[in-house]
Order: sequence, then structure tokens, then C-alpha cells
Amino acid sequence: MYVKEYPLTIGVVGLGLIGGSLAKALKQFTRNWVLGYDIDQDTKRLALAEHAVDEAPDDAALGRCDLIFLALCPRQAVQFLQERVQHLRPGTVVMDLCGIKRYPYQKLGELCANHGLFYVGGHPMAGKEQWGYGNADPELFQNASMVITPAPQTPPAVLHRLEELFLQIGFARVTPSNPAEHDQIIAFTSQLAHVVSSAYIKSPRAQMQMGFSAGSFKDLTRVARLNPSMWAELFLENADYLTEEIDTLISHLQEYRDAIAANDSQRLYDLLEDGRKRKEATL
Repeated sequence: MYVKEYPLTIGVVGLGLIGGSLAKALKQFTRNWVLGYDIDQDTKRLALAEHAVDEAPDDAALGRCDLIFLALCPRQAVQFLQERVQHLRPGTVVMDLCGIKRYPYQKLGELCANHGLFYVGGHPMAGKEQWGYGNADPELFQNASMVITPAPQTPPAVLHRLEELFLQIGFARVTPSNPAEHDQIIAFTSQLAHVVSSAYIKSPRAQMQMGFSAGSFKDLTRVARLNPSMWAELFLENADYLTEEIDTLISHLQEYRDAIAANDSQRLYDLLEDGRKRKEATL
């Protein structure tokens, strides 16, 4: 892949929200040839009918790919490649798009190295609270960041070509990282937000909010509409960093609760002012 000129033959495995959006973006914004893979036959037929993919071939066609995106949950991504790696030719670039990076990096990095493939971990920082091909959108990645965690042996030319491709389909930047750093930060910026949203909506007052809620309620509950199967796997594969963030949040919530229960207006003011300043520092 790193010596071939455009167009590339690109396999997209998993035509859900991310994979379907990626396939559509590749067809809309590039001249590359896209092969689509999904276990759901109706999804493949629809993707072909909408020209989101050029072909939906069998596993043997993976050997024609210069680049393969695994848009699956982590364990599915690993299993898919383990069962089909014999079809890939040496020099193929394999990128998973999982929401965690240590687990796929360990499993896929070693598998690719053993078969002469180039592995790069990837996480598109884009999404919405729906899932499935029916919600796929070629504009999903506009102005988003693509985080990459390349293996040490990945040639710089491969990374350069990938960056070109991501910018072409709308990403604003490519952010290099390593698996541990990625998982630690994503535990706070994404996973904790989903945990909080899911827990917050369980108040009995949630069913009484009509007419009493505005932007803050909508903002805090939006991501409670999650895919429970996918997010449960992501949470458990990142349990160490995520539980650390949950514990930190609980300790801060306790501070607010104690100040309110004690009717300590100065302490409460200080906590709120500290939070306001910290938010401003992130802007």
C-alpha cells in the first residue's frame, strides 16, 4: 500500500455506523475502490444499491486489498482477522477502528507482524447516538480528529498515505498516540460521559421531566441512547482506567453533596467556581 499510487483497493469490514459512514465517505470524496464486508446480507445489498461500496465479495477478495479497515467491536475485529489472515498478501495495511486501543494493538499488532502486514490502530473521534448502516453518513467525519496508534515497524510512508486519505474524507487532523495514552484519555473524554449519562437518566424524575427540561437535560442524556453490547465490551476492556475515572467523579460528587447537606454556601461557591475555572482552561 505504501508504494502504490491511487486508486487503492480498500476493504471495509463491518458496515455499521462507522464502517458504513467510512465506506460512503471513501466513495464520495475519493477515487478508491471499496469492498464491503458485513454479516448482514440486507446491509450488503443496500450498500451496493446505494453505491456505498463497489463490491461485497467473499473472503478471498481480501487478498486484493491494499488497505483494510476493521470497523468492528474489538473482539470481533481480532476474530475476523485471525480467521482470514491467510487471504491477505504481505504489505497490506490493517487498521482497526475500535474505541479502545490496548487490546486490539496487542492482538492485531502481533498477528500482522507475523504475517508481513502493517498494523495501525485507529479511532475516529466522531459518532452519534444511533448505530447501524441506516444511520451511516458520509459527512460524519467532517472536522473530526482521527487518533492513530501505529506499530513501531509501520513505515512512515504508510502513515503519510493514511493521513492524506483521512484529510481527503473530511477529518481535520490526525492525532498520533500510543495505546495506553489513548485508553487513559478516552476513559475520561468518552467512556465516563456514557456511564454518567446512563446512570443519570435512571432517576425516577426522568419520567416527569416533560415541560421542565431544556438544553442541560438534553446534553447530559443524549449519549444514554447507546449500543449496550458495544459499550459494555469497551468499558470492560478498559476497566482499569474507567474505574479510576468513576472513582474520581464519585469523590468530587461527594464534595458537592457534603457542602449542600451542610448548608455551607462558601464551600459550595468555591467548588462551583473551581469547576468554572477548570472548564475555561479547557477551551
